[in-house]
Amino acid sequence: MNKKLKKIPNFSSEAEEREFWQTHDSTEYVDWSKAKRGIMFPNLKLTTKPITLRLPVGMINRLKIEAHKMDIPYQALIKKFIFDGLRPTT
Repeated sequence: MNKKLKKIPNFSSEAEEREFWQTHDSTEYVDWSKAKRGIMFPNLKLTTKPITLRLPVGMINRLKIEAHKMDIPYQALIKKFIFDGLRPTT
C-alpha cells in the first residue's frame, strides 16, 4: 500500500511543533515502515558545571540520612530535589 503522505509543516518554535504532534497522527506524515534505527552514542555524557552551595550542617545531615535510605549519594538527592522543583506544574 503506497499512500500519499502529507507534507510536514515548518514550525516557528519547538512549542508549536510539540502542539502540532500532540494533535496530529504521525503516520499521515511519515512512512514508518522505512524508518531506520539511529546512531547510538553510548559514551555521551551530559555537560555539567560544578557549583558551590552553602547549606546548614543540619540540612546536609538530613539529606545524607534520606539519601542513605534511598541508597544514593546525597549529592544525587540534592540534584533530584532541584530537578523536581524545576519541573513544570502543568
